[in-house]
Amino acid sequence: MDLINPETWQNIGIALGVAAAAIAVGLIIVGVLIRVVRKFSGRTTSVIDESIVRHCRRPVYLLVPVLTLNLVLPVIRSMTSDPLADLFVRLLRLLLTVGIAWLLIKLVSVLQDYLLNQYQLDVTDNLKARKIHTQMQLLKRVLTVVIGTLALAVILMNFEEFRQLGTGILASAGVAGIIIGFAAQKTLSNLLAGIQIAITQPVRLDDAVVVEGEWGWIEEITLTYVVVRIWDLRRLILPISYLLEKPFQNWTRSSANLLGTVYLYVDYTIPIEEIREALGRILEQSEHWDGKVWRLHVTDTNEKTVELRALMSAKDSPTTWELRCEVREKLIEYVQRNYPDGLPKVRATMERIAGAESTGQDRNTGSGTDASSVSD
Repeated sequence: MDLINPETWQNIGIALGVAAAAIAVGLIIVGVLIRVVRKFSGRTTSVIDESIVRHCRRPVYLLVPVLTLNLVLPVIRSMTSDPLADLFVRLLRLLLTVGIAWLLIKLVSVLQDYLLNQYQLDVTDNLKARKIHTQMQLLKRVLTVVIGTLALAVILMNFEEFRQLGTGILASAGVAGIIIGFAAQKTLSNLLAGIQIAITQPVRLDDAVVVEGEWGWIEEITLTYVVVRIWDLRRLILPISYLLEKPFQNWTRSSANLLGTVYLYVDYTIPIEEIREALGRILEQSEHWDGKVWRLHVTDTNEKTVELRALMSAKDSPTTWELRCEVREKLIEYVQRNYPDGLPKVRATMERIAGAESTGQDRNTGSGTDASSVSD
């Protein structure tokens, strides 16, 4: 009956007007604040102020009007009935919780922008940068899940109906908990593995790895899977628990520098020392060699060839690959040009058959001569 009373409608109208005025004041405050921050950011080289405006603008547009509404809440409650006032208070708490959670998640993004700006990946020695990028990427996901879960819990606690529902779920959580535990076992395992990798860091973003016989770089690490960018631009998707359960090669675990090898198979007559000197000249003229390490060793022999291993260093895995290809090509060219007889041969000895006719003997002799000339 109170709603039919003109005075009640008048009070509701005044309360809505006060609420609208409070919202307008809050929006004006946010607008002025953002303009001041943008003007200030234009005079500085820091990325944090620009990041704050980019990430926090929308949650602040929600949060500040809610706070101004909270300031005039006593006025609104005095002009409305208890059911409407309680509904308004509950809605205000809901918006306040959402706004705070949203702002906290965006502040994590601001922290990420600040740290990632301090540690760039586009440098030669980016080991520490890759470490920070990996930690921040995983930390952001974990904090987002935690903040979102806490916010949802706070929102549900404001409703008596959901409190009772939660009590009923907890009372029957025995069997349900076992079923959910078995169903989520793999997911929880991957989640814990993701947290463990973020802490121990067997791999980091942009690490060069060899996984499942494929060579590539770690492109993305989430809480449940890892993306490896293969050298031919394919993507290998692995569950994150794979990196803790199976062996793999990490070529940039402690440093980006790598040693490359080139194997050359030559005849026993090849002069090893001259090949070694040629290797030194090739590396000195190469733009891919870092000038630190190079060796040439005879690593194996068999009845036909000698195995030479050229060892060389480069600054990272792509450069090592280019250096190996360059050295292999130029060493083969050097041997072909200077020691053509030093290439691998197949030797054969031809014997005459006793009692053969002269024609046959001549033919065999001729064949033996041809074979000798070929083998030489």
